[in-house]
Amino acid sequence: MSISAQEVKTLRDRTGAGMMDCKKALQKADGDMDEAVEYLRKQGVAKAEKKSGREANEGRITSYIHPGGRIGVLLELNCETDFVAKTDDFNELAKDIAMQIAAMDPVAVSREELDDSLIEKEKKLYREQAVDEGKPEHVLDQIIEGKLEKYFSEVVLLEQPFVKDNDKTIEQLVTDSIAKLGENISVSRFSRFELGEDSAEE
Repeated sequence: MSISAQEVKTLRDRTGAGMMDCKKALQKADGDMDEAVEYLRKQGVAKAEKKSGREANEGRITSYIHPGGRIGVLLELNCETDFVAKTDDFNELAKDIAMQIAAMDPVAVSREELDDSLIEKEKKLYREQAVDEGKPEHVLDQIIEGKLEKYFSEVVLLEQPFVKDNDKTIEQLVTDSIAKLGENISVSRFSRFELGEDSAEE
């Protein structure tokens, strides 16, 4: 079917993908805009996965001060080249993630960084709660697993829902940027400061 230049432009404006990629996506989706967006998203995720193993030693340190001046964040976001580190898209991503940290107070970048003793403590608490509620023994592990996943989505930065769009996680936000910018991007570390707290969490 024939795809108009206006349709290609509309899809490009929505996704930030290249013109040829947009045209191909619309052809694959028989002109359906939403299907074309989904196709590009899947293609982007596949491309991002290929790039995820590459070294990301460039990037920037971003600072964010929440309005009111009571909360501040320092974030190290890495990419592969200085060129990408200077783009508006990369800087916007860094700002969005720093704002996320200020708003949602994560404990770690990924679940692998969480202290094992902290996870065990949470498991013990969930087990005690389930037993107190009279839940049968054979479903306890399932209940604990479910509550643990919810806990990760609250305290792990990459698994938190993005404050500007709850339909995607921070990890998906980063993956979309990898697909768009064509380089591996990783959140290295962060520090969050809140007025009156003894120490910042990282």
